[in-house]
Formats: sequence, structure tokens, C-alpha cells
Amino acid sequence: MSDILIASLKNDDPFAMEQIFHIHWEKVFDLAFKKLGDETLAQDMTQEIFISLWEKRKKLDLTGNLSGYLYGAVKNRVIDYYRSSSIKDGHQTEYAILMNQKREVAPDEHLIFQDTAKEVEAVMQLLPERMRLVISMSREQDKTVKEIATELNISVQTVKNQITSAMKILRENLSYLLLIVFFRL
Repeated sequence: MSDILIASLKNDDPFAMEQIFHIHWEKVFDLAFKKLGDETLAQDMTQEIFISLWEKRKKLDLTGNLSGYLYGAVKNRVIDYYRSSSIKDGHQTEYAILMNQKREVAPDEHLIFQDTAKEVEAVMQLLPERMRLVISMSREQDKTVKEIATELNISVQTVKNQITSAMKILRENLSYLLLIVFFRL
């Protein structure tokens, strides 16, 4: 079916684009949301990916692997987001992780990492129990928003709200760590 949709898309069929959107938007959004921790930004990114898909439909060289293409599009957009000059200084650590860069670790960096992990854990303990569980399932167990909602028997929107609130609390309480990282680079 994917090959038929891709062929129809290349032939300017808006119905095919609509079908592709309905089949894949949630997976694209979940992945973007998981990587960014910001619902609005993830929604914008998801929309941009599907707009780009429509705009590039004639040039696409896909053979049935639309999910892989969309996963790659999310990954590239997230990397571009962290690469942008307006936030690059505040997100060097995330950028390095996304780019899988390997660098030598200074002897004291291991201790700094341990202290940072303790700080993060202390702030995590400030979160309400349910919010802590949701963020743990999302970040540590790598579950999608939908999987978390199903497992906890809550709505997808509640999961999104919990993740957004948790990220906000973490950013507010750990913002000084970005300064430490920035001045060590």
C-alpha cells in the first residue's frame, strides 16, 4: 500500500498526501516530541516535515520505506534545530549526543557528570509521582506518548502535558548547569 501511496503522491494526488499524513503523523509527532520535549515545537516540526514531503513529492526516491524517510526527516530537523545559532550555546551537550560525536573525557569530567546526574535526580524527586513516572517511561524506557498513555490508562494529551510540565520544571531548576557546561567548553 505504501508504494501505491508514494506513486499517487508523486502524481500530485492530494488524497494520497492526506492518507500518508493520517497514517504517519502520530509517529512523527511522538518522535519529535520525545526528542524536543516541547509540544508546540514538535507540532510545528511535524507540520513542516509533511509540508516538505508534499513540496518534494516529485523528487522523492522512495521504494516503500516511507516510515524510514519520515524518521530521518525528524532526526535531521531536530539536529538542525539544535544546530541553529540562536540556541546552539545553550544546547552543546544535546547537540553532541545527537551527532554521536566522540571526544576524550578529561579526568574531572567523570566526577562532574556524576554530580550533574545527582542534581538531575534531586530535581526529578521534586516532581509529582505520576509526572516522574511519565518522564521516566519516556526518557529512560524510551516509550512513545501513546504507549505511556495506554499503559497508565490516561489520555495522550495528559501524557504530553506531563512531559511538557516536567521539562519546564527541569529547565527552571537546572538552568545553571547549562552555564557550567557553556563555560567549560
